[in-house]
Amino acid sequence: MAGRRAMMQWFALTVTIVLSLLIQPSSSIYCDEDDCYDLLGVAQNANASEIKKAYYKLSLKHHPDKNPDPESKKFFVKIANAYEILKDDATREQYDYALAHPEEFFYNTARYYHAYYGHKTDPRAVLIGLLLILSSFQYLNQWTRYNQAIEMVKKTPAYKNKLRGLELQRTGGVANRKKSNKQMDKKVEEELSKELNLDIKGAEKPSVWELIGIRFILLPYTLGKLLLWYGCWFWRYNVKRAPYSWEDASYLTRRSLRVSPDSWISIDESTKEDLIQRRLWEKSNFESYVAEMRKESKRRR
Repeated sequence: MAGRRAMMQWFALTVTIVLSLLIQPSSSIYCDEDDCYDLLGVAQNANASEIKKAYYKLSLKHHPDKNPDPESKKFFVKIANAYEILKDDATREQYDYALAHPEEFFYNTARYYHAYYGHKTDPRAVLIGLLLILSSFQYLNQWTRYNQAIEMVKKTPAYKNKLRGLELQRTGGVANRKKSNKQMDKKVEEELSKELNLDIKGAEKPSVWELIGIRFILLPYTLGKLLLWYGCWFWRYNVKRAPYSWEDASYLTRRSLRVSPDSWISIDESTKEDLIQRRLWEKSNFESYVAEMRKESKRRR
């Protein structure tokens, strides 16, 4: 719980920082805190010729080659940026809209970054970055859930009894009961716990192969394998009319009963064989089986 709470706090802090950066006058993303028109000394309704003339006049005065003053160099960078914004009709229209609607900061910010960086960014790089971020969060979340589940299991009496039995097995049935060796017992407990295979349903140990990014990369292979499987199935059972193999009959039975693979494995072999012999993938057989189970359930009541 402590680890999860810390992760949520870091996430909340990150969101707060991002929002604090976004929630500001949206026009400031163009010329910082300055007004692009004021920097060039023109009115907002100035035409393209007036804007160009004002820029060249200021650039002759503040260009680093003409004026070595550091402050003048900084000002030149500002007026060059303002001119780049106002000389283009599309970006000028966006800037004017941001000035008129400062409350729409999210919309204005999205338009700005789309105009300036959208065409410069390779969509493949964006996709890879998104998959990496999602996979990282997925892996972190799985490890958090797994560690929390392990800690809960270690507190149960069943786990402690297994650990005790393993300790007695290793020590030949002789347990160390000296109080002075509590620290040693703790170390032994940590060593023994590694030998116990804790299989927790719903909180399995994270696997790299289950990450979104890896699955996306392997998607062509997965689709090809699936198409090949369906093709073989159709040819074998629809064209050649061959009898179902044990594995395929098990699959059809499990799908009819809506049983997960893990649950199917836990069923004893005699029960599996009986269910497969019933051919439950056929509608009439399945309906008869359901009616039989309902009748048996009422009889037990």
